[in-house]
Amino acid sequence: MALTSENKKSVIETVKMHDKDTGSSSVQIALLTERINQLTEHFKDHKKDHHSRRGLLKMVSQRKKLLEYLKNQNLDIYNELTTKLKIRT
Repeated sequence: MALTSENKKSVIETVKMHDKDTGSSSVQIALLTERINQLTEHFKDHKKDHHSRRGLLKMVSQRKKLLEYLKNQNLDIYNELTTKLKIRT
């Protein structure tokens, strides 16, 4: 259920700002979004997995905080990222 290294590299490649960008808020948001999407698919089959659901809610909350930070810092990058990742705001 965790992100594989190949999957993580492909997600980072789509949103990185420069060659060594692995921890910027944009990259963190993209990785959280990928993980949230995987867990959403997981819950279609495992409706009673409440432990993982709590982790999902924590990830959604963390992503929301990072999106708010990015929105305050650079609105252009925020708008570009939300359209690229298809995140509703």
